[in-house]
Amino acid sequence: MTQGDRAEMNRYPRDMRGHGPTPPDPQWPGDARIALQFVVNYEEGGENCVLHGDPASEAFLSDIPGAAPWPGQRHWNMESIYDYGARAGFWRLHRLFTEAGIAPTVYGVATALARSPEQVAAMKASGWEIASHGLKWIEHKDMQEAEERAAIAEAVRLHEEVVGERPRGWYTGRCSVNTVRLVAEEGGFDYVSDCYDDDLPYWRAFGQRDQLMIPYTLEANDMRFAASPGWVTGGDFEAYLTDAFDTLYAEGQAGAPKMMTVGLHCRLIGRPGKIAGLKRFLEHVQRHERVWCPRRIDIAQHWARVHPPARAERPSAMSRERFVAVFAPVLGPAAWLAERAWALELGPAHDSAVGLHNAFCRAFRRAGPEARSALAADSAGGLSADAACDGFEQALLERLKEVLP
Repeated sequence: MTQGDRAEMNRYPRDMRGHGPTPPDPQWPGDARIALQFVVNYEEGGENCVLHGDPASEAFLSDIPGAAPWPGQRHWNMESIYDYGARAGFWRLHRLFTEAGIAPTVYGVATALARSPEQVAAMKASGWEIASHGLKWIEHKDMQEAEERAAIAEAVRLHEEVVGERPRGWYTGRCSVNTVRLVAEEGGFDYVSDCYDDDLPYWRAFGQRDQLMIPYTLEANDMRFAASPGWVTGGDFEAYLTDAFDTLYAEGQAGAPKMMTVGLHCRLIGRPGKIAGLKRFLEHVQRHERVWCPRRIDIAQHWARVHPPARAERPSAMSRERFVAVFAPVLGPAAWLAERAWALELGPAHDSAVGLHNAFCRAFRRAGPEARSALAADSAGGLSADAACDGFEQALLERLKEVLP
């Protein structure tokens, strides 16, 4: 691709298509109708705190209404609420999942794990996966790229030192626009979960690396106990989780299994009045058959085996010359549309037959009545301009379906 092409390309990076109208069959183990996955966020001791060298106290996800950061000061109450998660909430969650025979994934902030050796030992003894939740639980949005890259490397180093092995999954949460790319470039992660855009895993290309993305959730998440609008009682949380589970389970029964993630925080769901709702939800789940409750690393390994990455040439990434060479023959008498469609704003949504058809139709409709009349003149049977154009658009879609998914 020439520098001129790159300068002229009008490309939209967000992917509005995903798996498309017919998602792949995940082929979950045991022919499961749903993969139900629990995440325990372990952030206590890794949050904003002047003791940790941060400029202010934490203000996010606590039971303090309207909390604000205190610059240069310790916030005793905030620290105490976080400490509850480590001292009591974690162990209540650990007992619940152990009794249910479920091993969740832990999103462990490296500095928090380093300050909780007994909890780490319990996670490991129970077979819980400990993924990385970054070095510190702080905002990354304003970090310079070099600073964030260094923080990722240090998170991996400290995690391996504390846990005894490097993390194979990553979730930042409070990420920057660069985070996912930087984590992929680190090269050692089976999956990244800084996304919320699907009910199934998917592959994303970063240079020569195919990075598996396993979407996380901010809605089936106990963080809404600390947000407005959100949960008030454990029953609120239970009702939402039950509705989500029942909907996805029914989709699985109908032949389209999905994945459901439940996000948890020790200092939130670990409170007695909140965890009661989670316990009742687990009892509801256990009344169903063919439910797979894996760790995220299990999902990653399964997906890589059943749906390995498969790169295909994408129209939206083609150079002008390549785009014209591929699609001018498909366009027939309207081959001139190829350059005009290439010049439109294209993105992943146009890398399908229907998507690219829309781009060609836009370019054609933009060309005006003279182009429509010319197409009618070239058509057989003396069709009107409108009839010729309608016929051309319909036939074009069928031809595109022969070369694109």
